[in-house]
Amino acid sequence: MTELIPKPRGVVATTGEVRLAAHSRLHARTGTQGVGHWLSTALRQATGLPLREGRELDDAGDGIVLQLDPGLGPEEYRLVSDWNGVLIEGGSAAGVFWGAQTLRQLLGPDAYRRAPIRRDRAWAVPYLTIEDAPRFRWRGLMLDVARHFMPKEGVLRSLDLMAAHKLNVFHFHLTDDQGWRIQIERHPRLTETGSWRARTKTGHGASPLWDEKPHGGYYTQDDIREIVAYAAERHITVVPEIDVPGHSQAAIAAYPELGNTDVIDTNALSVWDTWGINPNVLAPTDNTLRFYEGVFEEVLELFPSEFVHVGGDECPKDQWRRSATAQARIRELGLADEDELQSWFIGHFDSWLSARGRRLIGWDEILQGGLADGAAVSSWRGYAGGIAAARAGHDVVMCPEQQVYLDHRQDPGPDEPVPIGWVRTLEDVYRFEPVPPELTPEEARHVLGTQANVWTEVMEDHARVDYQTFPRLAAFAEVAWSALPAPAERDFADFERRMTAHYRRLDALGIAYRPPAGPLPWQRRPGVPGRPKDGPPPSR
Repeated sequence: MTELIPKPRGVVATTGEVRLAAHSRLHARTGTQGVGHWLSTALRQATGLPLREGRELDDAGDGIVLQLDPGLGPEEYRLVSDWNGVLIEGGSAAGVFWGAQTLRQLLGPDAYRRAPIRRDRAWAVPYLTIEDAPRFRWRGLMLDVARHFMPKEGVLRSLDLMAAHKLNVFHFHLTDDQGWRIQIERHPRLTETGSWRARTKTGHGASPLWDEKPHGGYYTQDDIREIVAYAAERHITVVPEIDVPGHSQAAIAAYPELGNTDVIDTNALSVWDTWGINPNVLAPTDNTLRFYEGVFEEVLELFPSEFVHVGGDECPKDQWRRSATAQARIRELGLADEDELQSWFIGHFDSWLSARGRRLIGWDEILQGGLADGAAVSSWRGYAGGIAAARAGHDVVMCPEQQVYLDHRQDPGPDEPVPIGWVRTLEDVYRFEPVPPELTPEEARHVLGTQANVWTEVMEDHARVDYQTFPRLAAFAEVAWSALPAPAERDFADFERRMTAHYRRLDALGIAYRPPAGPLPWQRRPGVPGRPKDGPPPSR
C-alpha cells in the first residue's frame, strides 16, 4: 500500500514485505528515543503486538530501527523496508517522526485505531525505499477557540490529526471579542469574566437566530503546559495568539479601563455575543501597554515558540478618532494618523518581544502605517499583503482567505451547512499555490510556508469542525509538504485515487469528514431529493 498523503518526494518499490509479529522489536538509537516511544505506543494499541523497545534487532528481519543521519536535512527522512526489516533515518528527531508517520500509513488504516479489532490479522510493510522532505518549514493549522471553545481533549486530538498529516505549526487563537481562553494569573478577571458570554448568534443572514445558553471555558496554565508538551512530542510548535489592539472586547469587558473610556459607556460592556468587527478597541495608553506586557510575560513562560502572534487585524479606528486621549497620544508621538498609531502599538510589542528573544507575527493589517522591523506577516486578505511584506524583506506565512479558510463552504448547493464565504472544493485547495509568481527567487525565500485557518463562528462542536476541515486539510497538507508542480499541472485524479485509501484512515480516526462526492447523507433517503424539511442536517 503506497497511497500516501502527503505525496513523498520519491518511492521505489520492490517485491516482498516485512511482517511484524509478536517477537518483532523496535530499536530507537541515540536521539530518537522520544519518537520510538511514540511509535511503539501508537502501534501497540492498534496492533496488539508487544513491539518491545530498547534492544538491538536479531537476524529475523522483521523489526524497526530508528536512527539519525546527519547527512539529511532537519525534517528530511529515509524509510527503507527490506529483508533487514524497517529502517527510518532522519536528519533530526523530527525527520524520524515524519518517517514514522509514513510507516503508520503503510501499515494500513487499522494502524490508526486505539485498540486492535482483529488479533489474528497480519501487519506487513511492503519492500520499498522512500526519500522525502518537506517543501516548507511552516506547515500550519490555525484553530480559533475564542468563538467556540474547544475543550482540551479536542485540542489534543487536533494535534494528533496534524501530526498524521505532517503539519508542524499549531496557531492557537486564544483571545477575541467573544471569549478569552487562557488563564493569566495576575489578571484573573480575564477568565472569570472574559471567558463567558451570555448567548451566541447561530443564524446566518438578515434574520439571526440565537442560542440563549451561556457559552464559555478556558485553559488553565497547566492545561496549556500539557498542550505544549503534547505538541512537542509530535514535533509541532504551538504559536499563541493574543489579539491587540482590536478584537479585544472580552478583555475590555473584564477590565474596562483597557478601553477608550472617554468615548464608550463602560457600564454597557459585555463579552460579545455576535460575529463581525467589534468597534471596541484597546486604548493606546501606558496602562494598556503595562497590562499586556504582563499578559505576554506569562504567555512567554508557557510557550517556547520563536513566534508570538499579536493579531493586529480588523482594528477600527473610529474610537481613536473621537478619543481625546488617543489624539493626545498621536500628537505626543508625532504620528501622522491613526494608522501610524496602530503601527506604534504593534511596534512596541515587536521591540518588547525582540528584547526577550522572540519574534512578533501578525495579520497583514500590521502593514498599515509602516511595518515594525523584524515582524512577520500572516497574509490573509489575499496575496497582496504577503507580496508587499516579502518585497520589504519581512518573512511571510501565506494563508489567503480565498483559498485556505476552511470555515468557508465546500459546495455551492443550498444543503451545505451554514453556507458562508467562498466555495472552496477539495480540488480548489489542492490547486492552491503558497508562493505568488510575482515574487523573485530572493523575495520568495521570505515565504516561510503556509497555513490553513479554521475560524469557528459556525462550528459549535468537534463534529462541525471535522466536517468543515476534512477532507480539505489532507489536500492542504500535500500542498504544504510536497514539491508539487504548478497548480494547473497538478494531478488531482492521482490525489483522489490516493484519497480513496486515506478516507479509510480518516474513518479509523473517527473523523466526521464531509463526504467527498455524490449526495450528502441527509439527501440519501428514498424519494427525498434534498435536505429534509424538518430541520438542519444531522451531524455525521
